[in-house]
Amino acid sequence: MWDRWDGQAYRRVLVVDEKPLDIAVTQAGPPEEPELKIVATGIRLKPDTESKLTAVLERLLGLKTDLAGFYRLAAKDPKLKSLAFSFRGMKPPRYPSVFEALVNAITCQQFTLTAGIRILSRLVANYGAAYRNRNDVFHAFPRPRDLARVEMEDLRKLGYSRQKARSLIDLARMVTENGLGLEELASLEDSKALERLTALRGVGRWTAEYALLRGLGRIHIFPGDDVGVRNRLQDWMKVTRPLDYEGVRRLLNRWEPYGGLIYFHLLLNGLSEAGHLEFAD
Repeated sequence: MWDRWDGQAYRRVLVVDEKPLDIAVTQAGPPEEPELKIVATGIRLKPDTESKLTAVLERLLGLKTDLAGFYRLAAKDPKLKSLAFSFRGMKPPRYPSVFEALVNAITCQQFTLTAGIRILSRLVANYGAAYRNRNDVFHAFPRPRDLARVEMEDLRKLGYSRQKARSLIDLARMVTENGLGLEELASLEDSKALERLTALRGVGRWTAEYALLRGLGRIHIFPGDDVGVRNRLQDWMKVTRPLDYEGVRRLLNRWEPYGGLIYFHLLLNGLSEAGHLEFAD
């Protein structure tokens, strides 16, 4: 796994200035005024590594997302309040890059989350930059240049279909060889960004919307083609008929512009009901 929880700290290997760093994030202080403690371990860190790492973690952990408007809206709506306040303080997580968001989404297309994560774990172990300590080896998520040189059959051995393997390799090579600027999508409105994304091989509407939410932090985006979360929305709203994409949009109109936050909260609610979450007293 590239994201790790050791019981006390969230850990992940990140590549900063071409060097893999092992990052440990812990929370200290009272719940009302929590503080994050970040420890980065690596070789010959540069003076500006701290500022670069801070920027990545602010994005990864959603630290700068202002939730005040969301909670004001939830306080006035009993239905939303019960969901939102169950996970009060949850910041919407993002991937460190749009590239990583797309690789995750393409990998998990038409798979269960568990199956997708297993394949992603193999991808990371085989092609991610390695950080070695005395006892173990951990890997960062592969960068475009790490996947641009991979052959299709190499990915097929990890569990990728031929179509998904081609999509990932094409994406990596478009970034490294053709100058595709995925982060530049941040300057575009939703419709234009979706148009650019769905023009890529293997990227449909769900993948593109997922990238806008998880890669660019557009918390108003609810990926309406996500069948699993769509079903959770249907159960939560006690809708008797199956929802389609437009039905999801109609249901969420009352809570604009926070569709993406509701998406995250429904995921958390599912994990909680399955007994996969633990809450501190």
